[in-house]
Amino acid sequence: MRESVLLNVTGMKCGGCEASVTNKLSDLEGVLYVKASSQEQQVQVDFIAEKTTLAAIKDAIASAGYTVVSL
Repeated sequence: MRESVLLNVTGMKCGGCEASVTNKLSDLEGVLYVKASSQEQQVQVDFIAEKTTLAAIKDAIASAGYTVVSL
């Protein structure tokens, strides 16, 4: 099943930050679409729930050096 989530993420300050988050999330199996916005401090992710989880998405964002603060 395809799901979409909009996450509030702190620490992104520029296009390079957006690219870092986008690249990490794009490496996850099942991620279909990523849009990171440093201006809005948000990341939208569309994914297939059978292939990845919200926890894995949050972990990928954390591994890029940023913090998910809420859903």
